[in-house]
Amino acid sequence: MGRGQGERGMSPAALGLLTAALTLVADQASKLYLLFVYDLPLHDPLLLGPFVTLTVVWNRGISYGLFQQGTELGRWLLTAIAAVSAIALGVWMMRASSRLLTVSLGLIIGGALGNGIDRMAYGAVFDFVHLHAGTFSWYVFNVADAAIVFGVVGLLWDAFVTERQQSRTA
Repeated sequence: MGRGQGERGMSPAALGLLTAALTLVADQASKLYLLFVYDLPLHDPLLLGPFVTLTVVWNRGISYGLFQQGTELGRWLLTAIAAVSAIALGVWMMRASSRLLTVSLGLIIGGALGNGIDRMAYGAVFDFVHLHAGTFSWYVFNVADAAIVFGVVGLLWDAFVTERQQSRTA
């Protein structure tokens, strides 16, 4: 068996890489479909249910619309930050032995790369999922954003819950 490979077959690093690839594919496929097949800009907004609407938002900043960039320098700076972050997280992922940690890092890497591709192709990130209820309105996001959030939750779980459980059993 390879390094870090358990009886279940796939090594943690391979699982992380697979997670990153699947996240990237799901993100880009959803965006390409909504932009170029369904033509969401023509049908905007599309009510999917009482709490979910698909709408077109071009985010020129980072998560939650922070640090909006209106220049080419800002666009490419955010793209470079996403690329460097994905590489650094990839190095961490390849060295990690925990499946939860590698999957969490894979989600973040796939999401960062997906949003980075948007910045390169369109100059902004295509966000489209809007959750709302009554007067409550959540930020508009995409598959990459959701993957990043779930990845961060996984990192926090691994850091605080899993580590604590392992220190109790040691």
